[in-house]
Amino acid sequence: MSITDRDLVIEAAVAGAAVVRSHYGSSLTRFEKSAGDFATSADIEAERAILDVLRAARPDDLVLGEESGRTGTGGNGRLWLVDPLCGTLNYAVRTMLVSVNVALRIGTQVVVAASADPFTDEVFWTDGAAAYVRSDGVDEPLAPSATSKLVDVNLDPPFPNEGVFRAARLLADEGFVEQFRPRVVSTTLAVAWVAAGRRAAYVTDGHLSDSVHFAAGIALCQAAGCVVTGIDGQPLHTGAGGLVVAADEQTHAALLTLIANQRARRD
Repeated sequence: MSITDRDLVIEAAVAGAAVVRSHYGSSLTRFEKSAGDFATSADIEAERAILDVLRAARPDDLVLGEESGRTGTGGNGRLWLVDPLCGTLNYAVRTMLVSVNVALRIGTQVVVAASADPFTDEVFWTDGAAAYVRSDGVDEPLAPSATSKLVDVNLDPPFPNEGVFRAARLLADEGFVEQFRPRVVSTTLAVAWVAAGRRAAYVTDGHLSDSVHFAAGIALCQAAGCVVTGIDGQPLHTGAGGLVVAADEQTHAALLTLIANQRARRD
């Protein structure tokens, strides 16, 4: 292995981001996936660029790609999770809010990850021990902060816990708007922003185990020292699932209380 996993995950994310940036504003072919969801030619080509980088350096590893599915025959316990363009709906209507996510899981642990912003030329990355943002070749450590009070919520389906929790109801909670300022970015770039101190927190429903969308952002937040749990406060991928990632304990506790209030109103 002539290149480290840390450098490889960054290189792969940068390769995908270059493709995404190059196709921005062009006429894009759409590929329907399900109701209200589609991929574009940029998604496909970005994933191909990422996989080319990974395959050249790690031919024996498995890869799970958003567009190509699971490929490879390796049995070494190494799995790359690839989301070539998170925010396709934004991108298709020329909104520069997207990310390119790549993460490596060995066994049950994500050990390196990167989320690249194609339009700021920033790469948020972690080696599993600490988290950084690279800009113009310079790495700066990520420092979570809840000062802004900005909380991103994910309003996209699926909603496996809709009987007791919906992000839309959280936005309508008077206690929420008294404490926080909601944002809806509609890309997991917002998860990396929590690690970087640009958001106080991020909330979503859903089952996120093996998620190519969230693996990189979660790893970044954990390495940066954020508080990361499911929507019921239990460890990730247990209990009700979902995700609450916050810059500090106080913000996390306040959000869990608001989420629990939804359950209490439904009982």
